[in-house]
Formats: sequence, C-alpha cells, structure tokens
Amino acid sequence: MGEKGYVNDLQDIDAVVAYLKVQHRYRVDLVIGHSRGCVVGMQWLATAPEGQNVSGCVNVSARYRIKLHPYYDLWGKDFEKAGSFRWRARVAGKQVVREITPEDIQDFEKVDTSFVWTKFPTKTDVLTIHGLADVIVPPLDAMIYARAFSNRSAATHTLHYVEKADHNLIGHHDEVVNTILAWWSEKTKGTLKDGVWLAGVKPKL
Repeated sequence: MGEKGYVNDLQDIDAVVAYLKVQHRYRVDLVIGHSRGCVVGMQWLATAPEGQNVSGCVNVSARYRIKLHPYYDLWGKDFEKAGSFRWRARVAGKQVVREITPEDIQDFEKVDTSFVWTKFPTKTDVLTIHGLADVIVPPLDAMIYARAFSNRSAATHTLHYVEKADHNLIGHHDEVVNTILAWWSEKTKGTLKDGVWLAGVKPKL
C-alpha cells in the first residue's frame, strides 16, 4: 500500500510493457488508472523511458494530497483491537483479503505526488475524471491535478466531474467510458483544449 508498494507496482508496469512490446510489438500510447493505480501510472510516465512517448493519460479519482486520507477514521478501531485491518477488495473478479497495519499507512504517507508539476511528460494530454460524491479522495484533488497539468505549451488537461458519483463511480461507468472514448476521439483529431469537458455545451436539466 505504501511507498514500497508503489515501487513494486512500477516494476509490474515495466514488466507488462516489456511483454507487450516483445510478444505483440505493441506500443503503449494511453495509460488509464483509478485512484492509487493512477498515481502509480503517472509515476511510471514520469520516470520510465517508454513513458516519455505516451501521448495520453486518464486520471480517475486519483489522490494528490496523500496525507489527507480517511484510513485512521475508517480503520482506527481495528488497529486498536487487532493491530491491523482486514482489507477486502475484488481484483480481476476474485475476492482478495489483505492485512493493513498502521505501519502500512505511515509508509503510504511518504508517497510524494508533487512530481506531476516538474517531471510529468510535457507532451502527454491528460483527462481527469472525479466523482463529486467521493468521500475517499476529495474532489478538490482533481482540481489540483488540473492546475498542475494546465497551461502546458505542448499538451492539454481536461477536467470532468461526475455528479453524485462516489470514489468507484458506481452507477456511472457508462458515463466514464463514453467520456474517455469521446476525449480520445477529440485528441486524435488534435482539437483538445485546456478546460472542462463539454465546455460550452448546455446540460439537460
């Protein structure tokens, strides 16, 4: 979960990219990540040689303010009683259980996301999608990413908030997918601009 976990995740991405390149002759041109996965993906773009040539990144619900998290509030009683929290998640369709300790949280807090201001590839367009009802990662974090990625001379940033959507955007997956596809279409046409998605389009009320 923490800083060490991020290093392992970066190595995993390197391995996957190398496999796709050697076995299928693929070239990665778009990185899409959710929450922690997006922070890792952006770190890979900023540090890996192959990442410098990726033209697009989709940031879904990523945290910027790492230390502003709810984990002690959510798991504090378990830490006091058992010394850990049994974290359950569904990964690749399978239920996974992992023990999370206070030390894991402290390690997690060492992750530095400020690299996006100075080390992120200058030619990579970014789409940020965030639910306005997200209580895990505050929607303001999406705005901070917008500030970091906007006004670059060779790339754009587009921000899209999803009303009533939680951290996992449950019930809004169609909107997320359609937004990514439409954004990518505009990107391939070379018509992207900094700003909010669907700027100038009157919503249906």
